[in-house]
Amino acid sequence: MSSGAQIVGDSSVRFLRNGRVAFPAMLEAIESARREVLLEMYWIEDDIVGIAFRDALARAAGRGVCVRVLYDSFGSFNINPTWWAPVSRAGGKTCEFHPISPIDERFNFARVETRDHRKMLVVDAARAYVGGLNLAKAWLPREVGGQDWRDDMLEVCGPVGLDLRALFYREWRNVTKERAPPDFQHTRLKASKGVWVLASPWRSNRGVRAEFLRRVETATQKVDIANSYFLPDAVMRHAIYRACQRGARVRVLVPAVSDVLMVQRATESLISRFLRHGVEVYRLRGAVLHCKTAIVDDFVTIGSYNFDARSSRKNLEVNLAVESAALAAEVRTSFEQDLSESHKVKLGEWRARPLLQRGVELACYALRRFL
Repeated sequence: MSSGAQIVGDSSVRFLRNGRVAFPAMLEAIESARREVLLEMYWIEDDIVGIAFRDALARAAGRGVCVRVLYDSFGSFNINPTWWAPVSRAGGKTCEFHPISPIDERFNFARVETRDHRKMLVVDAARAYVGGLNLAKAWLPREVGGQDWRDDMLEVCGPVGLDLRALFYREWRNVTKERAPPDFQHTRLKASKGVWVLASPWRSNRGVRAEFLRRVETATQKVDIANSYFLPDAVMRHAIYRACQRGARVRVLVPAVSDVLMVQRATESLISRFLRHGVEVYRLRGAVLHCKTAIVDDFVTIGSYNFDARSSRKNLEVNLAVESAALAAEVRTSFEQDLSESHKVKLGEWRARPLLQRGVELACYALRRFL
């Protein structure tokens, strides 16, 4: 599913469902870049997708485009500087975020749990992509050898690209010690009308958690959440419960099969609580759910942020926030499609699951801060 662009304030926003749509759009943006390509990515795989993006970046650098890549050492553990040789030879620069190898001179044990979990691409400071997709073939359709992981991305064209550019260079400067380019602009304190950047670990009103909490506290109609690692803390859970008490319909979509089994079990330990408070819980079947998408009335946020301790306290994250009835309706239609392919959990049947399974869930939940 790919929409036409929605005009929101001074930006255009396009919803991209799954890798079959998002990857070609991102590659086309790199191929059309004229001045600058900035890629910040948690997981880049040495496979057909990772190689396609690497080679597109190398071609851009060969055209004289400024190419900068920041990739996470843990998420992209099988990628090393020599893998990036085509980009480097063409004049681009790449940097590994917080190396995990103790023999690397930049290794710092105190920072080893701080990971760059962002997934964003910024082209010419005007066209950007933010969402949950990593660059790996798991997100490709099954007919071309992928696993068709379920995920979302937003394409945005407009001034918010400057904010994302600033976010990138802030971290690039931290890890490389290079000065920002002469035309660097700091992230604007005032958000763009209708579309703005949320990030973690920002401790301000531009933080992902703070914005979502405000939205849930004022929700009047619908709260729809699709999240791959859904472990909200007590404050967030009680905000969700209060939304139900006010009469808002709250629906949560989680994986039936996750790529991180311990997180899935920890999430399952919360399902009974949600059901008792009126939250509808669905488990997606047939594909791995990797979305980080939420729709609250006419507000949409899509990005890399999971509702867990790691996203709120340890990881670098980025989401886009959009206030638009039209986009909310479109993303909610996609959400409804997912629900049609999911199993709705009933409290009675959930309580009947084996005691051993409950024990495993509780043990995993006890370890949630380390997952």
